[in-house]
Amino acid sequence: MPNHLKNETSPYLLQHADNPVEWYPWGEEALTRAREEDKPILLSIGYAACHWCHVMAHESFEDEATAVYMNRHFINIKVDREERPDLDAIYMQAVVAMTGQGGWPMTVLLTPDGKPFFGGTYFPPAPRYGMPSFRQLLDSIADAWQNRRDEIVQSAGDIAQKLSRTLVLDSENSLNRALLDRARDNIAQAFDNVQGGFGRAPKFPPSMTLEFLLRMVLRDGDESALHMVELTLQKMACGGMYDQIGGGFARYATDNNWLVPHFEKMLYDNALLARVYLHAWQITGKPLYRRIVEETLDFVAREMRHEDGGFYSSYDADSEGKEGKFYVWQPDEIRRILGADADEFMAYYDVREGGNWEDKSILNIPQPSDETTAKLAASRQKLLEARAKRVWPGLDDKVLTSWNGLMLAAFAEAGRALKRPDYTEIATYNAMFLYETMRTESGRLLRTWKSGGAAKYNAYLEDYAYLADGLLALYQNSFDDRWFSWAQELAEMMLTHFADEAHGGFFDTSDDHEDLLHRPKDVQDNATPSANAMAAQVLLKLSLYTGNGRYWDTAEQAISALYEAMAQHPTGFAHWLTAAAFILGQPQEVAIVGDHGLEDTEALIETALARYRPHQIVAVGGSGKIIPLLADRKFIDGKATAYVCRRFVCQQPVTSPEALAGQLDGGRS
Repeated sequence: MPNHLKNETSPYLLQHADNPVEWYPWGEEALTRAREEDKPILLSIGYAACHWCHVMAHESFEDEATAVYMNRHFINIKVDREERPDLDAIYMQAVVAMTGQGGWPMTVLLTPDGKPFFGGTYFPPAPRYGMPSFRQLLDSIADAWQNRRDEIVQSAGDIAQKLSRTLVLDSENSLNRALLDRARDNIAQAFDNVQGGFGRAPKFPPSMTLEFLLRMVLRDGDESALHMVELTLQKMACGGMYDQIGGGFARYATDNNWLVPHFEKMLYDNALLARVYLHAWQITGKPLYRRIVEETLDFVAREMRHEDGGFYSSYDADSEGKEGKFYVWQPDEIRRILGADADEFMAYYDVREGGNWEDKSILNIPQPSDETTAKLAASRQKLLEARAKRVWPGLDDKVLTSWNGLMLAAFAEAGRALKRPDYTEIATYNAMFLYETMRTESGRLLRTWKSGGAAKYNAYLEDYAYLADGLLALYQNSFDDRWFSWAQELAEMMLTHFADEAHGGFFDTSDDHEDLLHRPKDVQDNATPSANAMAAQVLLKLSLYTGNGRYWDTAEQAISALYEAMAQHPTGFAHWLTAAAFILGQPQEVAIVGDHGLEDTEALIETALARYRPHQIVAVGGSGKIIPLLADRKFIDGKATAYVCRRFVCQQPVTSPEALAGQLDGGRS
């Protein structure tokens, strides 16, 4: 008999709707029942593509005896961390504070008023790995609740008080070149000079760190930074973490060599990686990087996109109950599909008898060759078609505003840089979908949507910041004013509803959000960029477009406050570092007065965007356009005219692409 999750839209919650555990979604019904029955809350947080979440569900939550015990002694709440990042952040912070580490599945025990007093991650059904069994844990918690309640209440109160401290982002530190140099040097100390990446296994794709290093390459031709970027990009692209026949990246590699992935595919990873490979291609011109961009975005367009334009969240690591089964191969299977071409394919992609992982082979390229890769394209297509007949891994088909903002930016940038109008069309269609579906009547954003239902949940800072960034990328592709206007509207909502006026920066939740244990404010980059850092970057760009000094000051204050954190822990604050680099790069404003689509205007646009210039914003249109950067700009001799400015001080207007290129290349990137 279904439990209280049966009417939810989250695929993760629906996976648990038939558990014998009497799960509730987070909400007043469950919280009221906990208070009325004076029972502790067992809060379980995970997500649809989480392998160990599935393992614990099968071992414990599907077990009748365990469920009976849980239902008798606890009020059980299941949360999808992707739908409710606020709850995930609050209780993950508590688990890390209590245990020194966190992860998913996350298991947290709360008092009826929501204060955590015990936490952990995966618990096995029998004692192993030095951990108690899940049932032993439940026994000890139930006993403590009955017999040592005062200790629990005291501990919960102490933890809640520590968690409620608000981070101050207000400092008199001045940003300088030395910050970027210190950060680069500390990144270099963690670099794996053999396999790329930073640190030891498990290895996560370091997209934001690589983006910062590319800024250093552009700043002064830093060869060491370029080496770190290129080795990492090449090793990831040739490893098993990259889907060699279908495109797209898995979440991370479990080994140092990028061979064995944790096979789940997340929308945000592929958005961030597509952009960094695109930027590497723009800087180096190497075909490998362009191929990875196109294969990754083609995978998303083919397999992770709703017909209405929204992008899905993730693919599971498991199919038929086995991790990676969808992606691995046996030699006899490849011989059957490829015939005479099989031996060459298997030699190139490391397919062998006995396999390279659990008696099977994960496709990877030990000795890469662009020529051989291209030659084997037809074989890869045959295997892709054959693989499509297998049992597919689970698809989390909910649409999240923030992650869609990241992918919107990737398609928009790639559409312009690669001259792929199909990518531009996908980006535009996605923005239209988000505008029509993920907004309230007042224009406020909503967090999540699934086909067949309505969008729901108040959006978070990351939804506003990531989407605004994607809209600015789309504006610099199409120069359609509506995307700029919407981005500025979202920025104003961030300032109105999320700003921490007392301590600087932004809260993760809005001022009219549900009352929780405390109001979270996270500034560290995790799997996705810090929402605060993204908000700062958006405000910096909008300040240049509009001349609004408040935007700039709000962003610079927050960035400067994290000076030491950026310098000492650069891989955890890399998105902040790119924002700092933007300020220190003395960004250029390019105002092109002309009609978009006309030859002379397009020639100037093409020149302005021909290279990767992350410290540049471009506006196009007539002087009567809504963007203040274009105000009072005049045509010269009736021709489309470009004005290059730096912090509102402009050079002489020019009308030829050659003159514009000279002005742009005379400044910094």
